[in-house]
Order: sequence, then C-alpha cells, then structure tokens
Amino acid sequence: MAEEFKTYNAAKEFVDRHRTSPYRDKPAFVDPARSLTYGELAETTDRFANLFTACAIPTEARVALLMLDTISYPPAFWGAIKAGIVPVPLNTLLTTEQYGYILADSRARAVVVSAPLLPAIKPLLGKLPHLKHVFVDGGEVPAFALDLAAELAAQPTTFEAVATNADETAFWLYSSGSTGMPKGTRHIHLSLMSTAKLYGQGIIDIRPDDIVYSAAKIFFAYGLGNAMSFPLSVGATTILLPDRPTPDAVFALLKKYQPTLFFGVPTLYAAMLNHPKASRDESSSRLRMCISAGEPLPEEVGKAWRERFGVDILDGIGSTEMLHIFVSNTPGDVRYGTSGKPVPGYAVRIVDENDRDLQDGEIGELLVSGPSSADGYWNQREKTRRTFQGPWTRSGDKYTRSADGYFTYQGRTDDMFKVSGIWCSPFEVESALISHDAVLEAAVVAKEDGDGLVKPRAFVVLKSGIEGGDALVRELQEHVKAKAGPWKYPRWITFAETLPKTATGKIQRFKLRDM
Repeated sequence: MAEEFKTYNAAKEFVDRHRTSPYRDKPAFVDPARSLTYGELAETTDRFANLFTACAIPTEARVALLMLDTISYPPAFWGAIKAGIVPVPLNTLLTTEQYGYILADSRARAVVVSAPLLPAIKPLLGKLPHLKHVFVDGGEVPAFALDLAAELAAQPTTFEAVATNADETAFWLYSSGSTGMPKGTRHIHLSLMSTAKLYGQGIIDIRPDDIVYSAAKIFFAYGLGNAMSFPLSVGATTILLPDRPTPDAVFALLKKYQPTLFFGVPTLYAAMLNHPKASRDESSSRLRMCISAGEPLPEEVGKAWRERFGVDILDGIGSTEMLHIFVSNTPGDVRYGTSGKPVPGYAVRIVDENDRDLQDGEIGELLVSGPSSADGYWNQREKTRRTFQGPWTRSGDKYTRSADGYFTYQGRTDDMFKVSGIWCSPFEVESALISHDAVLEAAVVAKEDGDGLVKPRAFVVLKSGIEGGDALVRELQEHVKAKAGPWKYPRWITFAETLPKTATGKIQRFKLRDM
C-alpha cells in the first residue's frame, strides 16, 4: 500500500500559527513608513493568496517578486506559498535584459513590482507570453498595470492553505550571477524551517525579544533567512530598509531601532569601520551579535569591529544552493580569518579533483550535505548533475581544514591558480592587502606575465583621502610578501574607485579577469 500523502505548507508554520499565538499584536515587520503586526501579516498573506487565485494563477506556476524591502514583501512571498504558487524573489539591481531572461526562463504568470523598479521591466511588457498580470506597489499606477493596494483591499482575509508536500518546490531563488547568468534554484517547503532551526535557533539563538536588521536584502538567500524565516520562527521583529544599505543609512537605522542582531556582508562592515560614525554610541547599544556571509570576512575587519563595537562578527559560508550558512563561527568560539566549523545538522568534506577526501591543511573543493539543499536548477540539467551529487552539494569553493577542525576559505574553484608551482589563494593575498592601513578593499586575479607564467594581479580600493602611486605599490607588494609569502605578492597593482560586485556583495572576479 502506498505511503499516505502527508501535507505540509510552510506558510502555515511561519505565518498562520501566529493568528492565535502570543505575538499576534506584536510588530513582525517595520519599514520607514509602516509596520505590520503578526496578526496583520496573517491577514495580508491571505489577501495575497486570494488575489493570486482570483487571477487564475495555477498551483506550481511562478510569480515574480521585484520588490524593495518593505512590509509588502513578506505577505506577497508567503501568500504565494500558501496558495501553492511559487514565488521568485528577484534581485532589484539587474538590467532590463537580465529581467527579461529571468521572467522568460521562469515563465512567471505575474509580477509584483515596487513602483520605483517598474521602469526596469516596462520595456519587456507585451513581449513575454506567459506574463499576464503586473501589480504595482505604491506610486502612480500606469494603465497597463494593477494597483496592488486596491486589488488586495478587495480580497478576503482568510484562505485555506493548499495541501502541498514537504518535499514540493516552494520557491525559487536565482543565483547572484558572480560567475555569469543566474540560475533558477528550486527550494522545497521544509528547507525554510530547517535553516531557521539549525542556524537561526541553533547557532545565533534567535529569540522572541530580538529585533533583527539584515543589510542583505530579502531576494538574497542569506537575507531571506535573516529577515524572514529566522524571526518568524520565534516571533521576533524585523526592521526593513527599502533603500541601499550605505554606512550612513545603516548607522541611522541602528541608532533609531536599536536592533539586537545585525546581519551584514564583509564589504559593508569594512566601509562602516572607515566611516566617521564608527562607534558604539552611533549604532545600537542593544546589539548582542553580528553575522557575516556572502564572502569571507577578512581577519583584520573582524578584529577591528570587535575592538570598535564590543561585539563579535560571526563569519560563515552559505550558498543559494544550501539556502543559508552551513559552516560558521559560533558565540564564544570565533577564530577570525576562518569560516569556523560545520553547523550541527550539516556534514562537509574537502576533496581533490577526483573527489578523494583530503587531509588537514590540503586545499580542495568543499562539499556539503544537509536538509536545506536545493532540489536542483530549473532548465539546467547538466549544471544540476554537476552540482547536486547524491546527498552532496558542490560548493564551488576551495577550502582547507585545520587540525582542530576550523575551515579556511581559499577562493572559488575557478579563481585558484599556481605561482611557481604552488597553489595561490586570491583570498589570502586580498586579506594581506586589506590588513594594510591604506587599503579599504582588494581583489586578486591571475594574469600571465611576458613569459606566459601566471602571477597575481591586484585591484585595490584605497581608504578616503589616500592617494595611490608607485611608492604605495612597492609598499603594498612588500607588505604582502611579509604577510602571505614572497611568491604571492601581486606583480601588478591597479588602484580603482570601486570593485565590480553582485548585489549581494560578492566580487565579480570574472569581470576583472576580462579587463
């Protein structure tokens, strides 16, 4: 006899239960203009579910969310899931061409778009045969679109959750595109609670009285956990910022709302340390923990932050494919310069090019196994086969493991190169450069010299008020020789105003290699 079909809809566990929980009247989300209690979140989620259903969007079809981080975002995401429809959060910083690719690839039936972002997709309308509905949140609504607020107001505040399965696709996330065009990564219903329990509750001990701010946006897998699934799993409050998380904006938010948990990325932490307001008095006096992901945190940045703000940054590694962090430093066990140890519930391996397990200190690719692994890429069969291999997911990251179990990042698999026959990690050279007082950011790539031999080339962003020149180039080269090894110093150093990055803060080294 076939096993009984067991239903599970993630929206019921994250949203519905709060209709009668002690947190019903407590703010779940707060943005600069409005707030949403847990009870209002449940009602608005049901309005979205009714709206999508009234538009005849079938179960398993996709709805794209091109939205700024406001209180409209969470109920749109959960409303789709509750209706058995697949929400696809979109990076808000892409080009019209990239949106055209994703909307066509996902065959989205509808798009919910924040008014300021509408111009980016307007040229595409009428050219996508599957796209039938455009809902605009805020601002003036053009004739070809629907006013989201008015459409929601006409919908009932109750909806019976669709009987989905725990292993059924719940939502997609398109990869950040640090190595080319983004891939639609499919995640199941149960993955959200898996990361909330394993990392949100297990590592950072998120609590109902926490106030959370994530500089990483909701469309980013890291931000989705930080700002949505983690706080909702315990009844905490999330502060949302629709604007860019500049140091000025973040310091203002920290001081106004006094969050207890702050999730950032290394680029932002470094920029905040270099800001005139870089002090505990200008941030949050209630801050108990900071978390970093997206790219490894340089050791010097972590130590400087702890000294300046009196709180550690827990650095870790996660991925779109694993949904959140699976190797991390932990409270009371922080070793700066490393990604820490595996999060309980995940297993990791370091393997060579033949998938043989490597010994401590040897550089190889990091593989991870755990309950939040994606169900594969949409329309990318070969890439799915290469990345998801049985219980193991290939991270694409090179790592070493110390004798006492700490994992240290060495670069992406396609970033590593040999100098004088010895493996060179771009991240190691970058960390050495960033430890110099003049350097704010650095990126290192391989470049052939006149003899066809590969050597490191560095792109360096200097701190405010510091001028580059030949003398500084020589000083930085000697600094790297002393910190990382004489063969690893960058033979060429280019001073730049900025480095090319994805919206999630990852350096796009492939663009630097093409320069």
